[in-house]
Amino acid sequence: MDSAMPSTRATIAPAVDRPDPRRWWGLGVIALAQLMVVLDMTIVNIALPSAQADLGISDANRQWVITAYTLAFGGLLLLGGRIGDLIGRRRALIIGLIGFAGASALGGAAASGGMLLAARGLQGIFAAVLAPAALSLVTITFTEPHERARAFGIYGAIAGGGSAVGLILGGLLTEYLSWRWCLLVNTPIAILAVIGAMVFLHDKRQQSETRLDVVGAVLASAGLLAVVYGLSEAEQRGWTSGLVLSMLTGGMALLVLFAIAEGRVRHPLLPMRVLRDRNRGGALLSVGMTTIGMFGMFLFLTYYLQVTLGYSPVRTGLAFLPLTAGMMTGAVGIASRLLPRVPARLIMTPGLLVAATGLVLLTRIQVDSSYLTHVLPSLVLLGLGMGSTFMPAMSTATYGVEPRDAGVASASVNTAQQVGGSIGIALLNTIATSATARYLTAHGTGPATMAAGAVHGFSVAIWWAVGCLLVSAVIAATFITARPAAPRAGVVTAEEPVPVLV
Repeated sequence: MDSAMPSTRATIAPAVDRPDPRRWWGLGVIALAQLMVVLDMTIVNIALPSAQADLGISDANRQWVITAYTLAFGGLLLLGGRIGDLIGRRRALIIGLIGFAGASALGGAAASGGMLLAARGLQGIFAAVLAPAALSLVTITFTEPHERARAFGIYGAIAGGGSAVGLILGGLLTEYLSWRWCLLVNTPIAILAVIGAMVFLHDKRQQSETRLDVVGAVLASAGLLAVVYGLSEAEQRGWTSGLVLSMLTGGMALLVLFAIAEGRVRHPLLPMRVLRDRNRGGALLSVGMTTIGMFGMFLFLTYYLQVTLGYSPVRTGLAFLPLTAGMMTGAVGIASRLLPRVPARLIMTPGLLVAATGLVLLTRIQVDSSYLTHVLPSLVLLGLGMGSTFMPAMSTATYGVEPRDAGVASASVNTAQQVGGSIGIALLNTIATSATARYLTAHGTGPATMAAGAVHGFSVAIWWAVGCLLVSAVIAATFITARPAAPRAGVVTAEEPVPVLV
């Protein structure tokens, strides 16, 4: 009888952590929420002239329709990520969606410029809660390497291509309906996402500590807000402005104090263990440097198509379609298939070099260049390169993080994107403006010369963007050393049909 006991125990199968059968539908909900956040970083750009004329916003204040959103979003991301860790990511996602929907409705019904600016700020606040929760839900839901790669491929395509989709949608809504629909469209999308989140998403929260690092939250939020504000004002006031310099130096000082404080408090807002990982740090640096070049390119190419080539808002938006298609192909068709078998740096580095090549081709544009021969090839290369870069970067930056830190790690990725984008717009626009001014000083100020000077400024700034992508490629090649993750023991890895997400 006793001799039979070992064999009886041996026949008992160990318990396995079976994945949620509805996880792919949950990914569709997450992707929808993330798309809404990314869209609002560009969809209002094309609608801004109409909104300015309708509400009587001055030229000096029109930039705040954009920066009110980016300031609140970029400055509060770390706090939003930690809130998700404390109250649960699913709950944080739902709160963020409801708040975002309400703020969007307020903006769409704005009767004055001040009301619109307030609504945009509220959008940024709730986006700072929503975005980290969305990314961390992907991180904790998909842990098997092949499924994780596919999930991050879809998420990366949305995060990378959403800005271009925003330009297309913004053009269509502005031209055929009203600029107000660029904001109102978020409300039904958010309601649909809330319903989906309640049905398909489940949180695996393992955080028992519910205290929030108030000192860290104040230092980080104030520091990031000051830096992003200083960068946004540099475009208008110049880099030597007293306000810009004080904001940048003061913001950096607050961030240094934040880093010191985080090493001393018991429950830090951003645990240093999240940043000490070499691969995660390299991925965050690479994302930041990459978005510097990408956001500047969006700005210059939008102006080039509309002002220089005379495209309508709709035609301008449609012109970005090859970029979106390339990003989806790079993220889903290339990176997600290679990441389970190939180290991330061997995907990111070639992707960044391909994207840099696309930017180099874009420096050749002239006042009378053809879209088909000069712009289209660049957009295709940029899309393929960016899609192959963002997906493995996001996966690397969030892989292996402790469940209790999933939200703040995800917020770090979003912060790198947001701060990088703010730097790109401010830095590259200042470079372009200065290059244009020098060109006009040397060649005169006739209408033809002014158009040529603007294109010259774009080309000079794009060369700087090329440099940013090359630096990012070096970072990816040297800092990121992680190898493909092997399937974990005890986890079901059988492939299952993935539903079409609509």
